Amino acid sequence: MSGILTVIALLAVVLPASADPLSVFVSVLPQKFFVEAIGGPSLTVHVMVPPGASPATYEPKPQQMVELSGAALYFSIGVPFEKAWMKRLSSANASLKIVATDEGTEKRAMAAHHHDGDDGHDHHHGHGLDPHIWLSPRSVLTQGRVILRALVAADPERASLYRENYRRFAASVVALDLELMERLSVLPEGTPFMVFHPSWGYFADDYGLEQLPIEVEGKEPKAGELTALVERAKAEKIGVIFVQPQFSRKAAEALARSAGAAVEILDPLAEDWDENLRRVAEALVVSASRRQ
Repeated sequence: MSGILTVIALLAVVLPASADPLSVFVSVLPQKFFVEAIGGPSLTVHVMVPPGASPATYEPKPQQMVELSGAALYFSIGVPFEKAWMKRLSSANASLKIVATDEGTEKRAMAAHHHDGDDGHDHHHGHGLDPHIWLSPRSVLTQGRVILRALVAADPERASLYRENYRRFAASVVALDLELMERLSVLPEGTPFMVFHPSWGYFADDYGLEQLPIEVEGKEPKAGELTALVERAKAEKIGVIFVQPQFSRKAAEALARSAGAAVEILDPLAEDWDENLRRVAEALVVSASRRQ
């Protein structure tokens, strides 16, 4: 059992018979991990975007709207579907409090892919801010403080429990960050890795790596852009291209064939957040060792 999961297990306390769990919603699965770690069995946590679905295009189901009507809190995080749906989610429950867990987090610009334009000039494409803040342990500490404040405000009787849970959770996140730093220290500063969707920018920033995305904002590369990416992959001796299960692998597989690289899956939305980041670090170290 992972360190953070062990902490969650240790936090399981027997609630008074009269204390009903607080019903809360989160947008994506990694948030469930954070909220349960801080809230423990005092909460029932519902996840809006199910496994395999994309938080860019998801549309809540009728049953979820029914469940939302009984929720006290909704922990948003800034993923695209929220922009289209948050007002409607709020209207389903007048007493629902929306908690923006990205509050206080400085967001990076969404990664851009690069190509040579027809006019002979270089062009970069990529607009807006990167929502994948849950993939940075350092950002998760900030998100955790926002979650803690909201739980204490909504359920002050359990405030001391939530504060103790957060203290232990934060200690585990710091330990994980140090572990990842140590594992990734074998890679030279600026080591590049190629991904289909630019989900890993915060992770790359934290550990001194460079993310090279194939697509940006849901747009697969055109033929000329794909050629430029193949050339970049060969120049950087990229041995592995990482894809995620929420997106088509077609463009990545075509690029991999041309560049002589393998294709592997990394899921930025995995629920086992700490173990997932360990898997990512290990995959990056192994892929770097396979650079041609």
